Amino acid sequence: MKVYVLDEIYPGGVELAQKRAEVVRWDDPRVKNWHEDADGLMIRLTRITAADFARAKRLKVVVKQGVGVDNIDLPAARDKGVVVCNTPGVNADAVAELTLGLTLAVARRIAECDRRNRADGTIDRARFLGLELGGKTVGIIGMGNIGTRVARKFHAAFGAHIIAYDPYVPGNHWPDIPHERLASLDEMWPRADVITPHVPLTAETRGIVGAAGLARMKPTAIVVNAARGGVVDEPALHEALKAGRIFGAGLDVFVSEPPSNRDPLLGLPNVVVTPHAGGGTLETQAKSSIAVAETLLAVFDGNIPAKARVA
Repeated sequence: MKVYVLDEIYPGGVELAQKRAEVVRWDDPRVKNWHEDADGLMIRLTRITAADFARAKRLKVVVKQGVGVDNIDLPAARDKGVVVCNTPGVNADAVAELTLGLTLAVARRIAECDRRNRADGTIDRARFLGLELGGKTVGIIGMGNIGTRVARKFHAAFGAHIIAYDPYVPGNHWPDIPHERLASLDEMWPRADVITPHVPLTAETRGIVGAAGLARMKPTAIVVNAARGGVVDEPALHEALKAGRIFGAGLDVFVSEPPSNRDPLLGLPNVVVTPHAGGGTLETQAKSSIAVAETLLAVFDGNIPAKARVA
């Protein structure tokens, strides 16, 4: 078996794959010719297009580190009979922690005060009042691995009242998490102090936090997106923030990444951004690289993990 690792990953996953296969790393000049003889691919950010699948002569499996697979042409993979897998759940705690961190940074204006301190050191504290999170209502869109951990952390840390929306999970989901299940998103917009989506980017979820919902939110509400760029309608969010219709936003993901420094959202003082760093912890990267290799080897053995297969 020949496996190409197209993106830099932690060494644990590479070492595990090397026990069973010939591995060509991202820093090997041969990597650009993977279409010729790759049986498997291990990737993070590299796009695998329909043209790539058409050129691939031996490819059997692509394993993506992380959950989102919008950088892979799934219909083309299915047409070619290539198995596509991800590594669900590995980075859930890290993304959930960043979601809380972004919420705190926006609510207490941490980044804004830091920038002002560094710029001139003069801050009229009476004009930089933040918001407390204790007992507030947190609206979570998507009740999967990450949404579950976000709910637990907000409830445990702040005694938050959790309201949740997910039409694809059973009504008895989250039996151990105090929460209120909503029948529609229309109920969430006017009630939530924080709204945070944790869903993949699909035709259904694109722009799920959009102009209509933003228009109904509280002026003290915060939007936090650590899911996928495009889940939040960025022009609509910019307009709501600029007009002062909501308090602020914390964004780890954008439609175009990295965002240009000319992106209008980056010019707003009430926006805190991170560089798609949800899974960016030492612990997560180590665990994820192992999960990628384990999944790839399982597919070669004919034991395709059901929870990891996406195509």
